[in-house]
Amino acid sequence: MSKPRRIALFGGTFDPIHLGHLEIARRAKELLDLDEVRFLPCHTSPHKRGVASAPAADRLEMVRVAIQGLPWAVVDDFDLSRPPPSYSYETAEEMTRRFPESRLFWIMGADQWRALPQWKKPERLAELVEFIVFARDGQPEPHADWTMHFLTGTHPASATAIRQALADGLKGLPWLAPEVEHLIRLRRLYAA
Repeated sequence: MSKPRRIALFGGTFDPIHLGHLEIARRAKELLDLDEVRFLPCHTSPHKRGVASAPAADRLEMVRVAIQGLPWAVVDDFDLSRPPPSYSYETAEEMTRRFPESRLFWIMGADQWRALPQWKKPERLAELVEFIVFARDGQPEPHADWTMHFLTGTHPASATAIRQALADGLKGLPWLAPEVEHLIRLRRLYAA
């Protein structure tokens, strides 16, 4: 019998997707021998309500452009195809239906891991996935009965700083894939 596929779910606004996101996905793939990392741009994060972001179609296209050439990376519009907000447990339920024989993981930052008990139905999410937690400042505290894999490292990319640099008219930004920056400029995203 073949071993189950190992699929990591990587949700977020990706506003914009940057090289830090790709580096985290690559490290997770290597650490846990993942078959696939599934990028799931969301309409609206429940934690960022009231914060304007680039249009969903543009963010989805930026992810598509960013992962070209990565055979283990897939973009999925599930969270964009339903009314906001995007609840992670609902996404995990859908992925469990789609991939019933797979082992599912959820990639998140340490800040999200610390806030996870306040998410909607975190216990349900924890039943469906194992968490891959990226932390810059040491291993985070475990949550009882939730499986967590610690992913160490740092990456200086910041979507907030990238948006500000684009608004300021800077070019050749070091933490954006050139193809993503080209798309942003073509569609005049984040312009002042």
